[in-house]
Amino acid sequence: MITTDDLLKPEIPPKPQIELPTIFRLGLFNLGLGMMSVLTVAVLNRVMISELGIPGGVTAGVIAAPYFIAPARVWFGQLSDAKPLFGTHRTGYVLTGTAVFGVMVFAAVQVVWQLARVMETTGGWVWNQQTTLLTILLAGIFALYGLAVSASSTPFTAMLVDISEEDNRSKIVAIVWSMLMVGIVIGGISGKVFLKNIDQVGTLTPLEALQGPINTLFLIVPCIVWGLAAIATWGVEKRYSLYASRSSFNERSDGMTLGKALKVLTSSRQTGFFFSFLLVMTIGLFLQEAVLEPYGGEVFGMSIGETTALNSFWGMGILLGYGTTGFLVVPRLGKKNTTKLGCLLVAICFLIIISAGFTQNPLALKSAMFVFGIAAGFATIGAISLMLDLTAAETAGTFIGVWGLAQALARAIAIWSGGSILDLGRFLFKAPLLAYSSVFVLQALGMLLAIAILDRVDVQEFQSTSKQAIATIMESELDG
Repeated sequence: MITTDDLLKPEIPPKPQIELPTIFRLGLFNLGLGMMSVLTVAVLNRVMISELGIPGGVTAGVIAAPYFIAPARVWFGQLSDAKPLFGTHRTGYVLTGTAVFGVMVFAAVQVVWQLARVMETTGGWVWNQQTTLLTILLAGIFALYGLAVSASSTPFTAMLVDISEEDNRSKIVAIVWSMLMVGIVIGGISGKVFLKNIDQVGTLTPLEALQGPINTLFLIVPCIVWGLAAIATWGVEKRYSLYASRSSFNERSDGMTLGKALKVLTSSRQTGFFFSFLLVMTIGLFLQEAVLEPYGGEVFGMSIGETTALNSFWGMGILLGYGTTGFLVVPRLGKKNTTKLGCLLVAICFLIIISAGFTQNPLALKSAMFVFGIAAGFATIGAISLMLDLTAAETAGTFIGVWGLAQALARAIAIWSGGSILDLGRFLFKAPLLAYSSVFVLQALGMLLAIAILDRVDVQEFQSTSKQAIATIMESELDG
C-alpha cells in the first residue's frame, strides 16, 4: 500500500559504492580499539596479577565489568537508529564514546595504584574496608568504560551495515577487523617499548618503577585512539550510508522505537539460535584472555614486555586468517561452513598451546599463538559476516546491539571465569601447567559446542520472518 507519506517523502539520491581506501580508513577505528584492548586485558591485567599480587579472581572480575553492562549496547544501537547525534545517526555516538572511554581507562589505572599502596601497608591482599571500596570503585570505572565502548562500537558496526551490500560485506569485515588485529599488534609492540625498563622476571616490580611508564602509556594511547576514530569516520556516513533509503521508518514521525525494534528482534527463532552461538563461540575464544600473560610469565619465565608481545604473534596470525578468510575462504566455502571450520581449528589449537607448555620454550608458545590466530581469524570473519546478514535494515543498530550483547556477555563470562578457573586449578593441581591447561581444555570443548549450535542457524528463515514482522508493524500502525 502506498501512503501519503510515501508520496511526499523526498527522493533520496543514490549513494556511491564505498571504495577500498575508505574501507581501510574506516578500519582505523578498530585499530584504536585493538590498542585499547592491549592496555586493559594484557598490560593492566598482567601488572595487577603478576607484579602487584592482586588475586586473579579480583583482577578478572573488575576487568570483566565493562562486559556485564553490555545490555546497554541494545539501547545505544536503537538510539543510533532513532536519534541522530550532532547531525548523524552513527558518527556522533562513535566520537563521543571514544572520548569518554579514553578518560575512564586512565582513571582506572590511578585506582589500581591506590590498591597497590594499601597492599604495601597490609603486606599483601587482605579483604578490608579499603580494598573493598577501592575494588568497587575500580569495577564502577570499568563499567563506565564499558558503557562508552558500547556507545561507540555498536553504532560503528551498524554503520558498516548501512554502507554495505550482502555481496561485499565479507570483504569489508575482513579489512576492518584486520585493522583491529593491527591495533593489537601495535599495542603489543608499543607496550613492550614503554615497559622494557621495568621488566623483572620472578620478582614483584616496585610500585614506583611501574607508575611512570604505565601512566604515560595510558595517557598517550587513548589520545591517539580518539584521533584515529575522528579520521576513520570523517564524512563516511553522509557520503555512503544507505540507512535513509533502506529504512521504512526513517522519515516517519514516530520512527523506530525500542518497542518496535524488539518486536522485530523477537519475531524469528533464529535470533535465539545465533545469540546462543555467539555466546558460546566467544567464550571459547576468550576464556584464556585473562590468563595468557600470567601463563607466559609463570610457565615459560617470560618478562612483562615479552608476554605483552604475545598479543603481537596472535594478532599477526589472526590478521593472516582475516585476510585469507574474507577474500578466499568465504567466497568458496560460504559464511556458515567457514565459521564451522574455524571453530574446529581453534579447538585443535588449544591442545597445541597446552603441548607448548611441556617444552617451557617461549618460542613454542609464540608459534602456538600464531597458529591460534589464523584459526580464530577463520571463525571470527565467518561469524561476523553471518552476523551482518542476520540484521534488518530498519533496526540495524538494535540488532548489532544484541549481537554485541552476546559477545560482550560472553567476554565478561570468559574473563571472569578464566581467572576463577585458574584459581581453582591452582587449588587442585600443584603444577602450574595443569592449572592453566584446565582453562584451555574447557575452551576446546566450548568450540565444539558452538559448532553444534551453528548447525541450527538459517539466514533465509531469519530474513523472511524479519521482513514479515516489519510489514506487520507498519500495517498495524496504518490501520490504527
